[in-house]
Amino acid sequence: MPGPRPALPTSAFALPTSAFALPAARAAKADPALVARDEQLFAALGATLDAQVADLRERVERLRRAPGGHGQAALDRDQDIHRLSGRLRLLERFGLDLCLGRMVLEDSPEPVYVGRLGLTTSTGERLLVDWRSPAAEPYFAATLAHPMGLVSRRRYRWTEGRVTDYWDEVFTPEGYDQAAALDDQSAFIASLGASRSAHMRDVLGTLQADQDAIIRAASRTPLVVDGGPGTGKTVVAVHRAAYLLHSDPRLRDRHGRVLLVGPHRQYLSYVADALPGLGEEGVLTCTVRDMVPEGATATPETDPRVARLKASVGMVRAIEPAVRFSERPPTQGMRLMTPWGEVSLSADDWADAFDAPDPGTPHNEARDQAWEALVEIITDGLPDDVPVDQLRRALTRDAELTSTFTRCWPIIEAADLVADLWSVPAYLRLCAPWLTPDEVRLLQRDDPRAWTEADLPLLDAARRRLGDPAESRRRRRRGAQVAAEREYMSHVVDNLVAGDDSTLGVMHMLGGEDMRSALVDEAGLPSADPDLLAGPFAHVVVDEAQELTDAQWQMLLTRCPSRSVTIVGDRAQARHGFPESWTERLERVGLRGVDVSSLRINYRTPVEVMTEAEPVIRAAVPDANVPTSVRSTGLPVVHGARADLASVVEDWLATHEGVACVIGDPTFPAGPRVRSLTPQTAKGLEFDLVVLVEPDQFGDGIEGAVDRYVAMTRTTQQLVVLTARR
Repeated sequence: MPGPRPALPTSAFALPTSAFALPAARAAKADPALVARDEQLFAALGATLDAQVADLRERVERLRRAPGGHGQAALDRDQDIHRLSGRLRLLERFGLDLCLGRMVLEDSPEPVYVGRLGLTTSTGERLLVDWRSPAAEPYFAATLAHPMGLVSRRRYRWTEGRVTDYWDEVFTPEGYDQAAALDDQSAFIASLGASRSAHMRDVLGTLQADQDAIIRAASRTPLVVDGGPGTGKTVVAVHRAAYLLHSDPRLRDRHGRVLLVGPHRQYLSYVADALPGLGEEGVLTCTVRDMVPEGATATPETDPRVARLKASVGMVRAIEPAVRFSERPPTQGMRLMTPWGEVSLSADDWADAFDAPDPGTPHNEARDQAWEALVEIITDGLPDDVPVDQLRRALTRDAELTSTFTRCWPIIEAADLVADLWSVPAYLRLCAPWLTPDEVRLLQRDDPRAWTEADLPLLDAARRRLGDPAESRRRRRRGAQVAAEREYMSHVVDNLVAGDDSTLGVMHMLGGEDMRSALVDEAGLPSADPDLLAGPFAHVVVDEAQELTDAQWQMLLTRCPSRSVTIVGDRAQARHGFPESWTERLERVGLRGVDVSSLRINYRTPVEVMTEAEPVIRAAVPDANVPTSVRSTGLPVVHGARADLASVVEDWLATHEGVACVIGDPTFPAGPRVRSLTPQTAKGLEFDLVVLVEPDQFGDGIEGAVDRYVAMTRTTQQLVVLTARR
C-alpha cells in the first residue's frame, strides 16, 4: 500500500475527528506514532464506503426499475439484485468496523488490513483483504511458534463504530517498534467476559489459531470438530460455513448450497445474526425437525425401547419394501375394447410396464412412466394410424383399466405409508422381517399419526422414496398448458404466413416446427416451488452432532451426496452415551475417511465453574474431553435454596448487564433479559448468569450427568446452584 494520503472529506463512515475513542487508562495507545497509519486507512475506508453504498443503491434501484424479462433473463436480473442487495446490507450494517485489524509482514513495511470483506477504492487501491482469503490467513493463524512471516499483528475492539481498544502481538524484535505496550491480552480477555445478548456475539476479530485452522480445513472429506464446552465449536461451525461459501470452488458463486443444522430453534435464533455479519446470506439453517412437515408438532418419544428401534438404519430401510409392496403388477391378463379395436393385455405386459420406470424415480412420479409404458404396449396392439393422443384420452376413461392400475400402483402419501406400519402388524412384519413379534407389538399404537421425533426419519425417507403425490397432476396440467400455448402460437404463425406477401417470404421462416416450439416460453409457466431443505447440498455443517441417531444421520446424508460434511460435537455431552470413537460412529452410518480435530481451550467458562463441573462429567464419562479454561472471574459458584430463585435473578438483573438463564424450572417466567430453558434447549448457547434449579432432579446415569454438565457450563460469569434445601 502507498504512503500517507491527502486529507479526505468527512462522510457517514469517516468520522470528523479520530476513529479512536480510547479511554483515559489507555491514552498512551493514542500516540500518533502508533495510530497515524490506521487513521489514514480509516479515512480512506470511510470515503470508499460512502461511494460504494451510493453506487450500490443506485444500481439496485436501476435493476428494480428495469423490465423483468422472461426465462433466464428474469432469473439473471433477480440474482443480480440479490447479490448487490446482500453486499449493500453488509456495508450498511457495519462502517469502519468492517476492519478487523492489521498485520505487518517481514517482506513489506506497509501494514495489510484485514476486513469482513475485501474492499478497494475506485482507483483499484486495496484497503481491506477479505478475512477468508489466503492473504489473510496469517492474521488468524500465526503464533509465536509459527509466525508465518508476520512481524506484528494488531486487533481492534470496536464500540459503536469507534476503536475503544486495540492490542498488538509481536513476533520478531523488529515488531516492537510498531506496537503499543505489550498488553496483548487486554481486549481479548475483555471480549471473553463481555456481557452477552440474545444473539451470538461477534468474535471474528478474535478468532484463535486453533479455531482458524479448522475453519480453513479442506472440505473434500468429512471433518469432525470435537471440543468441550466453551471451546468455540459453534463459532467454528458458523465461520466455516461462511468461509467455504467464499473459498470452496464447489460453492463459490452459488454453484452449491450449504446447510447448517442446529439442535433446536433457540440455537437457530442465536446464530441467525452471525452469518450475515460475516458477509454470507446464502447458508440455510434448520433443525432435524424442520426437514419434514410433521416435525412442527412431533413430540418426544417417551418409550426408550421404541425410540431405540426407530433410531436404527434398519427401520429406515424398511421404507423400500413398504413402497415396493404398492408396485405389484396384476397377475391376470385382461381384454380392452377401444374405438380402434380390441387389445389383449397379458400378465407379462403388465410386468413390462411396471418395470419401465427409470431406476431411482420416486414412486408417485414413476407411476406416470408405468402408465405411459402401458399406453405404448396397447398402442403396439392396434393399427399404425391410431391417433395416440385420442387413444390416451380413451384409455383414461376405461374404468376397468384405470381401477386395476390404481389398485396395483396407487398414489401414496408418506404419512399414510408410515401410519400403516404402526397400525397393521402384518404389513410391518413384511417390511421389517427382522423384528421379533414382541417388537412388532411394541411399535403398534392406537393413533398411528401421533407423530414423535423418532418417526421423523421414517417420514422423511418415505417422502423422498414416494415423491410428491401431486406431481402427476401438476405434470399433466403443465403439459396441457404447453400444448395449448403451442396450439395458439401455431394459429398465430399460420395467420402470419398466410398474410405474408413479401418477396422474400420472411414469415415462412416461422413455419418450421422447431421455430414454433421456440416461441413458447415454458419457463414462464407455473411450476412447483422446490423444497429448499430437500437438497442436495454441496456441504452440510452439523452442530451438537453427538446427539444424532443413525436414522437422523440418514436424513442428513441423503441431502449431501458428496459426503462433504463438518461435524461439530462433544462425545461427553451425548445424553444417551457415546462409547465409540467418532471414526467408529461415523463409519457405522456410512461416512469414511473422517478427519478429527480437537479443541481443548475453554474460552467461555470461568475456572471457578469448570472446577465444579469437571467432576460431574468425569464420574459418568471418565475419558471426557474436558477443556482447560483460560480465564477467571474471581466469582465462586454460589449454592443456595430453591426458594430464593426469584430474588437471585432480580438482584442480579438490577446490578448487571447481560442475559440470565434459569435452567430446571420451566415455570419461571422468561423476559427480555431472562431465559427459562431445559438442559437440552440450552445446548450451544451461553449466558452471563446461569441459575441451576435442583440439578439432582435432572436424572441419573449418563443422561443426568450430561444435563448437569451442559447446564453448568453455559455461563460466562456467574453460576448459582439452588436446591430444595441448603
